[in-house]
Amino acid sequence: MKKLSLLVILVVCGIFAQAQIATNIYWVKFTDKANSPYSIDNPEEFLSARALERRARLGIEIDEYDIPVNPQYLQAVEDCGAQLLNPSKWLNGVSVYTNSDAVVAAINELEFVETVRNCPDFPKAQTDKERWLANEMKAVKGSVASRGYYGEADVQVYQLRVNELHDMGYDGTGVVIAVLDGGFIGTDIHSCFDNMRAEGRLLGIRDFVYGSESVYSQSTHGTSCLSTMAAYDPNNMVGTAPKASYYLFHTEDGNGENIVEEYNWVSGAELADSLGVDVCSTSLGYIDFDMPQWDHPFSHFDGHTAPMTIGAEIAASRGMLCMNSAGNEGEGTCTLGIPADAEHIITVGAVDENGQRAYFSSVGPTYDGRIKPDVMAMGEATYVASGYPDWQLYYNGNGTSFSCPVLAGAMACLRQACPNASVQEICDAVRAAGNNAINPNSYDGFGIPDFTLALAMLNDNVNEAASGDEIVSVYPNPSNGNVKVSLNESCSVNGITVYGITGNVLFNTNNINELETTLNTLGSGVYTVIINSENGSQTLKVVLTK
Repeated sequence: MKKLSLLVILVVCGIFAQAQIATNIYWVKFTDKANSPYSIDNPEEFLSARALERRARLGIEIDEYDIPVNPQYLQAVEDCGAQLLNPSKWLNGVSVYTNSDAVVAAINELEFVETVRNCPDFPKAQTDKERWLANEMKAVKGSVASRGYYGEADVQVYQLRVNELHDMGYDGTGVVIAVLDGGFIGTDIHSCFDNMRAEGRLLGIRDFVYGSESVYSQSTHGTSCLSTMAAYDPNNMVGTAPKASYYLFHTEDGNGENIVEEYNWVSGAELADSLGVDVCSTSLGYIDFDMPQWDHPFSHFDGHTAPMTIGAEIAASRGMLCMNSAGNEGEGTCTLGIPADAEHIITVGAVDENGQRAYFSSVGPTYDGRIKPDVMAMGEATYVASGYPDWQLYYNGNGTSFSCPVLAGAMACLRQACPNASVQEICDAVRAAGNNAINPNSYDGFGIPDFTLALAMLNDNVNEAASGDEIVSVYPNPSNGNVKVSLNESCSVNGITVYGITGNVLFNTNNINELETTLNTLGSGVYTVIINSENGSQTLKVVLTK
């Protein structure tokens, strides 16, 4: 049989999404991927050359998750009379539409169907989401900016020191970002995106909600989020990744609050992976739905239960840097929105221009006790582009929806600077570079990261790994658990000194075992270790993110 090209697969997926979303939506989960025409030995059939290059560069193997949903299973479901919407290879299923109980019964009878989950809409929880979005899109009073190169976005850029990465030449060039959101009204006409369009850096769009040919409808939310990264309008607004390339995916349905939106997102993240996307930015979160039985109780916030959280974890394991808003529910017992509980993504809370946590920024910890949010960025009075440029070009808005992409753009610049660093290494470095890294908590996480410090940490690790002549090795580094220390040469160690982040001496010894014990008793932070031996000295940075 002739091999399917990636293009054919994407076209087929687009056809699946053409059915109009209505109230009778179901999620069909399959039992396996048996007898699939696809194989991990031929990944070029379902992953782009860019995706394969990223896997090779980061040492990530192709596995069962990468295999598309068995097309024979999809055909059988369609033959039962259902309209196919969005398949998901990571969750091994497909969302469908039907208003017939007989069709649902027929699907349930298929031997390779594990479950059929009903996901109808009723306009209840959506009222809360609309109120949440309205508060974010409401103009608020911002600071008086210098009106320099970054315009009134200078505060949010300088707060992360990402402007210094720009000065080094790391402005997102060559990095691909996917924005998954609820609509991008105005993105196709706003002047701050003229440069992106002219340079061909808007790589593609996809509507996972209605299957339409456009994403420039339903909401301006995605436009404002995108602008914090992609805007390039010098002296008016320049974002944190002004030269990156972008995909825009519509996954959030503004007409209802339905758990199928989580499945939409996973399908969008899968497409991003297959296209070789480096960074995913998502300013969405889910807690309650129009159908209460699908609501997420606190126990679901454990990092591996909700569909979108599972998808986010798999996305990170594919080598994509994933950022998600913490949420706007303020203080309480884990007020996060799914998938902010995912362990291997960066969950972003909001601060104001002075670095103080915004009152509305959601807090953790997760159900299993992990610190969330991870880090903070400016989400109070953030400068963003309006989706209605003929009426208003820019405004200041509130929300972790804006702090998330501000930080995601900075992550793209870091990825450009460190193309071979793993997702774990980059995320650990960004956490460790936070101004609250010594004492992280579930209100501010690890604090506001200094991206020049994160870059220095990553460069230190690269230099140490490449030198091959260290006196001792400390690994893993960065580490979120216990570290090991080993002596690399047969010589006497004359002295070891451990310094804190402020340069204060924390410990002196000449014993390697004591160094290991000491490092494992320290809290999260960045520590400098100087080792002297009869053959010379070594200075290294140790990053702990406990």
